[in-house]
Amino acid sequence: MALKPLYRQDLHIHTIYSTGDSAVVPEQTIKLVSKINHAEIIGISDHFEYLGDVYEKYRDEVYSYRFKLGTEVDGSRSVEAAAKLDFDYYIYHCWDSNPEDYRSVHKLLNTGKPVIIAHPYATGTKLEKIPEECYVEINNRYVYRYDWKAFFSGFTKKFRFVLSSDAHQPNWLNQNVSRMVAEELGIQETLLF
Repeated sequence: MALKPLYRQDLHIHTIYSTGDSAVVPEQTIKLVSKINHAEIIGISDHFEYLGDVYEKYRDEVYSYRFKLGTEVDGSRSVEAAAKLDFDYYIYHCWDSNPEDYRSVHKLLNTGKPVIIAHPYATGTKLEKIPEECYVEINNRYVYRYDWKAFFSGFTKKFRFVLSSDAHQPNWLNQNVSRMVAEELGIQETLLF
């Protein structure tokens, strides 16, 4: 029996391809994400820094399930290499105290692919420095740890927002908290695909 998707999209999902991320469990495979089928549009976005020599295998497996191919890029140090590979979208960390991260976001935007600013409250991102062409993520994993009302105050009309799970484990494949936050802020989810 196929499960009916609960959400329209989830583009921030990690799998065992994020080999250096200790939060990812061995059961978190692309196949399992497919079986759970929690969203109509699913994107796999493993950490770029761990893909190395397995990019083609990763790409082929993601596409074999008809998922969107993404990656999570950890700041400016990996932008050049990530922009050279063909992804459907990028999830990007802008660390608060690194001015190069804010400059490098333009290199990703120049690919013409959507750029999602990852969990900005967890990385201390200064949203006033982010180009309006970027999407801003509200994700289930971190948002409850921060004063999200204060953090997003003044930015709810500037940006388009993406809601996501940031799942590293099968039981994290949900968006209940991020959806509650979006509703309280009056934010409409933007569908990228």
